[in-house]
Amino acid sequence: MPTVTPASIPAAALADVQRQVYWLDRPGAPPLCPPLTSAARADLVVVGGGFTGLWTAIEAKLRDPSCDVVVLEGGRVAHGASGRNGGFISESLTHGLAHGLANWPDEMPTLLRLGRQNIREMAAFIDDLGIDAHLTLTGKTVLAVTNHQVAGLAPSHELHEQMGEQSVLLDRDAVQADVHSPTYRAGLRVRSGSGLLDPVALVWGLLRHALTLGVRVHEDTSVVRIDRSQRGVVANTAHGAVEAKSLVLATNAFPPLLRRLRSYILPVHDHVLVSEPLTPQQISAIGWSESQGLTDAGNQFHYYRRTPDDRILFGGYDAIYYFGGRTSPDLEQRESSFQLLASHFFSTFPQLEDLRFTHRWAGVIDTTSRFTPVFGTAYEGRVAYAVGYTGLGVGASRFGAQVALDLLSGIETERTALGMVQQRAVPFPPEPMRYPIVQATRAALAREDVSGRRGVWLSLLDRFGVGFTS
Repeated sequence: MPTVTPASIPAAALADVQRQVYWLDRPGAPPLCPPLTSAARADLVVVGGGFTGLWTAIEAKLRDPSCDVVVLEGGRVAHGASGRNGGFISESLTHGLAHGLANWPDEMPTLLRLGRQNIREMAAFIDDLGIDAHLTLTGKTVLAVTNHQVAGLAPSHELHEQMGEQSVLLDRDAVQADVHSPTYRAGLRVRSGSGLLDPVALVWGLLRHALTLGVRVHEDTSVVRIDRSQRGVVANTAHGAVEAKSLVLATNAFPPLLRRLRSYILPVHDHVLVSEPLTPQQISAIGWSESQGLTDAGNQFHYYRRTPDDRILFGGYDAIYYFGGRTSPDLEQRESSFQLLASHFFSTFPQLEDLRFTHRWAGVIDTTSRFTPVFGTAYEGRVAYAVGYTGLGVGASRFGAQVALDLLSGIETERTALGMVQQRAVPFPPEPMRYPIVQATRAALAREDVSGRRGVWLSLLDRFGVGFTS
């Protein structure tokens, strides 16, 4: 973890920051899709207009162009997690190689192949449609900032090589030559398997394409309840209901409409800063010529990247869970979290101490205890869900949409036969136990980041296959 800088530097950098999402602070948004105002019918209704929901709607139309699809979005498309992330995209469906091997060792060849295929198809789809999402598959660098993190890079490098990934170990001199920061002690440059994009440009592009395919989209239309009907299911809203043969839940971190999902999803607030554009001199001072994504190797980690207009997006570390799983907008501007994040930024790049931040926001991550989505059906197979991407949904949401539609079809596919789809995650305990357990786990993770020792509590969670991360 970077050392804390003098408070005056982050305070000055945050003095004129806008409290809004950088990706959304621009013209070019699609026109508002009209809210639902009366009863309607459809073949498929999708609840949620983010990545999972839009991929579901598009995939349903590609499978059957005659399928009548309705998407119900509670706010504006891209104003939830799909528009608030850092724009990191990964081939991994298992929250990393080591995690996948620990949970589904026999299926890893299949999971790797499906994850790689998913991103290849996604990239081709974006290119064919001409969506200007600035997709670059530049890989990433994992940075060690403590001695025990340095020791952990070599086994990770070996694992990447065994799994067919392209990675290079970097010693202190090599990592400093790439990106200049006094905090870096070593690095693992992974050139395959991941990249960067503009998440809002992708969401807007998907929305436009869904509309051209004939998908009906209603924004500002919150679904408050799901009921059975003779035809299938009914999605009830304040101003009308949509009756459909089947329904896909794509609400992720937002309050679930199925009671069972409350045990599996932990909504965690993640905080992000974006700087003003760097000058050529400032860019020269940090290097970073390949513009790959960066992340440090801790449990409480930072992720950061350059944007297409030469800003730095810097997020992560201080993942906050609020008692009862609250997710209201008033929780998105936690001052102490932004001050801490800014302090860490200037510890990482002290040569940029005159830089100012222009945007700050928080997004809600849909964490599960196993760090991967949970899939399933309800209402006698008429409702399917794919939720809980735990920060890696930019790419995996397309795969999740395909799984949800496979489940609705009732036909076993290669995807639905996976253990990751068939097996349930360990549920989180209910309140009032959940909050203190999360806080105890966060404290234990912070101790491990300093000491390098897993400790009794984390070792116990490992034994039961339970964890906490952003």
